[in-house]
Amino acid sequence: MNFDTLIVNGTVATATDTYAADVAISGGKVVAIGTDLPRGNCKQVLDAKGKYVLPGGIDVHTHLDMPFGGTRSADDFETGTRAAAFGGTTTLIDFAIQYKGQTLRTAFDDWMSKAQGRAITDYAFHCIITDLPDAQLEEMPALVREGVSSFKLFMAYPGVFMLDDGSIFKAMRQAAKHGAMICMHAENGGAIDVLVQQALAEGKTAPKYHALTRPTTAEAEAVSRAIALAEMAGSPVYIVHLSSNDALEKVREARDRGLPVYAETCPQYLYLSLEDMEGPGFEGAKYVFTPPLREKWHQEKLWNGLKHDHLQVVSTDHCPFCFKEQKELGRNDFTKIPNGGPGVEHRYSLIYSGGVAAGRFSVNRFVELVATTPAKIFGLYPRKGTIAIGSDADIVIFDANREHTISAKTHHMRVDYSMFEGMKVKGTPDIVLSRGRMLVNGDKFDGKPGSGEFIKRSTFNLV
Repeated sequence: MNFDTLIVNGTVATATDTYAADVAISGGKVVAIGTDLPRGNCKQVLDAKGKYVLPGGIDVHTHLDMPFGGTRSADDFETGTRAAAFGGTTTLIDFAIQYKGQTLRTAFDDWMSKAQGRAITDYAFHCIITDLPDAQLEEMPALVREGVSSFKLFMAYPGVFMLDDGSIFKAMRQAAKHGAMICMHAENGGAIDVLVQQALAEGKTAPKYHALTRPTTAEAEAVSRAIALAEMAGSPVYIVHLSSNDALEKVREARDRGLPVYAETCPQYLYLSLEDMEGPGFEGAKYVFTPPLREKWHQEKLWNGLKHDHLQVVSTDHCPFCFKEQKELGRNDFTKIPNGGPGVEHRYSLIYSGGVAAGRFSVNRFVELVATTPAKIFGLYPRKGTIAIGSDADIVIFDANREHTISAKTHHMRVDYSMFEGMKVKGTPDIVLSRGRMLVNGDKFDGKPGSGEFIKRSTFNLV
């Protein structure tokens, strides 16, 4: 039997099983899994002895080449997907933004043009809705048919992204009718705006006031309201970048009632805290993103939420802005600091290190959080998110014992700092394959810009 690639001697781990097996790849797909598979005239044999063979990561929350606050995120679809590949992520779902007055179709076409010819990993899109007259409401099912089966709505950023509750409710009812998922940025934008204006009037302009004007209660209230609207609309809802225990409790309560409510958190909320914003001078600007960092005690609550399935996904909200040229725009006014941080390269290792290596949960739960559940929620499974016959050969050969110190000096993101500078992680990708194509081999990059494909996603099914 002839295979394009044969991975031998590894330990395969999926969301449900861990076992020793060889994995055979042909035509970009997994075609056989078993012991002692014949090598025959195999074009490439990869030895995974002593290592895990894991599904490629799926990061369902990135912002590449995104305009914001007079600048744009530093990574485009080439540099961002390259960094993702080095970190073990083989599929991204980015956000196509509909600006006020635009059609949803225009937003989708604009973001497709950014990705095509540049993306190295596979990619898909959510559509951000900021304006919802009846014509755009009717566009939603057309996009769903084309594989854009999720829409993001904002309860924050008044006058820019924020929608009123009536528009949110209408969008949720339309989503429910056509099998789409609503992703919700849940913060009480109106109340936050009052706090922001008060802080500025009092001369409180330092970066830390970005966090201090966005309290956990503003997040928890909006999460509760989003869940209530979704319940009335008969719609599933996915809370993006959940950052606090207050908000987590609202999700847990809803899930205990059997509602189709899902939530993600991000590595920054698991590893960083409000203390990081207290650095000297303007250093705190490195950690300005929304929702903001919280007090340190929230971290263990979020880890526990991941362990017990109160949180289902870890994504990055990767939205990098260089410290020197971009974050500097808000040196004298925290409201002008571009919101976002770099993280797409380190999610896989950070969650393995803090989760599996630290004894918080199993390798199977890790695979669920970074690959399988995101694939299921967002219509990519079983093509993505698992290692099974017929699935895409998106595979990471992962050295669970290899340690790595995170640094801007060695990362591949196009940004001049790291949120996790100096942090040591245990467990790193050695080889990364996307549809059987070698993207990363040790420190060597073998990918090709434009080789990533747009993936049409199916509609939502209850997870």
